[in-house]
Amino acid sequence: MISVVIPSFNEEERIERCLISLTKQNLPKDEYEIIVVDGGSKDKTREIAEKYADLVFIQTSPKVGGARNDGALRAKGTIIATTDADTILPPDWLSRIKKGFENPDVVLLYGPVKPVEATIKNRLYLFLANSFAHIGYLTGTVLFTLGCNSAFRADVFKKAGMYRVSDAGDDLEVAHRMRTLGKVRFDRKLFVWFSMRRYDQFGALKSIYEWFYIVFHGGDADKYQYTKREYR
Repeated sequence: MISVVIPSFNEEERIERCLISLTKQNLPKDEYEIIVVDGGSKDKTREIAEKYADLVFIQTSPKVGGARNDGALRAKGTIIATTDADTILPPDWLSRIKKGFENPDVVLLYGPVKPVEATIKNRLYLFLANSFAHIGYLTGTVLFTLGCNSAFRADVFKKAGMYRVSDAGDDLEVAHRMRTLGKVRFDRKLFVWFSMRRYDQFGALKSIYEWFYIVFHGGDADKYQYTKREYR
């Protein structure tokens, strides 16, 4: 069983396409479950999610990392896959995750992203980000995992302490703890379509700078509101 954990907040315009993509996986439905952990949405996010998900509930832990932890604690699967409510998953996403964990030494699997809003600028940004992630993996210097496209062996994830809740960089930080407990693998073919709306709305360079600032100042810097802005 693979448990897919999806944090959400006011995502009524996008969560349905994410959940539909999960219902169209080439893995039999009895081999995975869909869990939506909602941050108290004021729109119809939960109502939409309940049409597709196996479990929908309101998070009790703070921030996005906390929502993922809440979902992991209620998951039935031996593998926990995380993605975002505005992400779209290809049909072979879960089957590639299943195959990746056939190696018993693998404790974390992650992959690259493609832009939902496929402008030339966004394709270039993500080409650079994916190249950085691949080089970091090959050299063992940076494990540039993303919460929208990661999967964990559930017992090891919990043993590692799960996500450390912060405004940014928690998905990167957890990988460096996981690799002390087993093999972390980057699969270049394990991609998802990633929404660039934050970068389109607030500016890519500004958003990247804020992300790095928060990460290098302990993950909870108040100078920027990286995860607290309202999206269009």
